Amino acid sequence: MDGMATTGDVYDRNCPSRQIASHATSQWGGLVLGKLLEGKLRFSELRRAVVGVSEKMLAQTLQALERDGLVLREVHPVIPPHVDYSLTPAGAQLAARVRGLYDWIEDNLPDLCAARDAYDAKRAGTTV
Repeated sequence: MDGMATTGDVYDRNCPSRQIASHATSQWGGLVLGKLLEGKLRFSELRRAVVGVSEKMLAQTLQALERDGLVLREVHPVIPPHVDYSLTPAGAQLAARVRGLYDWIEDNLPDLCAARDAYDAKRAGTTV
């Protein structure tokens, strides 16, 4: 599949949609998209908002999302340089879906944690 594909198949390992899905749903990619859904942020603001991400990993994540057309990097010609990150229209659509997934997880967290505890107890040979 070439760069001008009109549709994709994320289940095909050779389709570029798989790499884009990987960027958007990675640990940091999803969190960055979710935070940028709230509005434009500078690099340092984004780093503080996405607790635990290293500077290097955030830079790599932003670069991948920008390359995929999901994030817009806007450099302001001032000293020191001022760079803002925001979502493109496509990025906003995707971020809303990722945020929906996160909302579902948060809403169902007690049941999900109970299932994990039951699984762990079963594997350890005990009961909850």
